[in-house]
Amino acid sequence: MVDTQQLTMVSLGPGDPDLITLKALNALKDCEAIGVPTKSSDGSFDRSLTYRIVQSLMRRAGFERPIFPVYTPMRFREEDWQAQVERLYAALAEHGRVCFVTLGDSGIYSTVYYLLDRIAEQRPELYATCDVIPGVTSFSQASAHAKKPLCVGESQLQIVPLLDKELPTTTVYMRPKIGMSTEAIPEEGTMMTFEDLGFAGEKITEGKIPTVRRYMTLLIDFFTKDPHAV
Repeated sequence: MVDTQQLTMVSLGPGDPDLITLKALNALKDCEAIGVPTKSSDGSFDRSLTYRIVQSLMRRAGFERPIFPVYTPMRFREEDWQAQVERLYAALAEHGRVCFVTLGDSGIYSTVYYLLDRIAEQRPELYATCDVIPGVTSFSQASAHAKKPLCVGESQLQIVPLLDKELPTTTVYMRPKIGMSTEAIPEEGTMMTFEDLGFAGEKITEGKIPTVRRYMTLLIDFFTKDPHAV
């Protein structure tokens, strides 16, 4: 068993290998093994688009890493998620630095957070050092292909799952004006404030700040997720 273990959740983007981020590609290069989800119970990658993307990236970027299958049947069952977590634990024990890849962006309807919820409960020390790398979404790609904005000016964007029931909602508040008060913004879930994210001096605050201080400010009211709910 290796002494140091590092798990990185890597978003691959919507399918075009050219749309992977440099950060994601560098993470794949720096790891010792790559976990790829498969819907085949025998662990084969015959029908895996994700596997083909990873193979293409390694070939084009000139590196190789062992790939191990993570059976992901998409049945939304507790035992399936636990089996996937156990597969990652085994790979970490063998290789040390492991990436688990997902299509699109990890924050949008991804298996990643079902797994991270369980890792947070079972291996909090591993969870604390785990990285999540975002990616391009399918609807960002669709917007670019259609040459039509998802939102611009005085408009807003909604992501609506095609389900016939009321659902909890995450709300993103953006494009603020410096000096404006956030008093009128409701807090229904877990509110966080992100200032100058990705830039020097970035600041992340739990809750909402009372007054907007910087133009590059996001307030996100994350829905409260039951870690064992589908």
